[in-house]
Amino acid sequence: MDNYSLSSHVLDTTTGKPVANLPIELTLPNGKLVTGTTDSDGRFSDWGEVTLVTGNYQLRFMTKDYLQNQHGGGFYPFVDIHFVITSEQSHYHVPLLISPFGFSSYRGS
Repeated sequence: MDNYSLSSHVLDTTTGKPVANLPIELTLPNGKLVTGTTDSDGRFSDWGEVTLVTGNYQLRFMTKDYLQNQHGGGFYPFVDIHFVITSEQSHYHVPLLISPFGFSSYRGS
């Protein structure tokens, strides 16, 4: 049986601060959509009753409102990150670093 966990952390590289209350959507391999919102430290990991299995996933970070409110606008209304859960590791961490005109991500720990 698969037993995986997934977390994320969103940081604004312009301000150097976490991004709180940012909506996130997770698309599972079967197409089901699960939503959440980052906490006051820009983190999220509570996907509820979802069982994560091996397969292809997509995280969508809804950045438009945040960038508009904090920076007066931005180039990316959302950021999609596609990744694969394999049997190699039980915990997956997908951070997002954003600014009004750029973003980056990496496989965290």
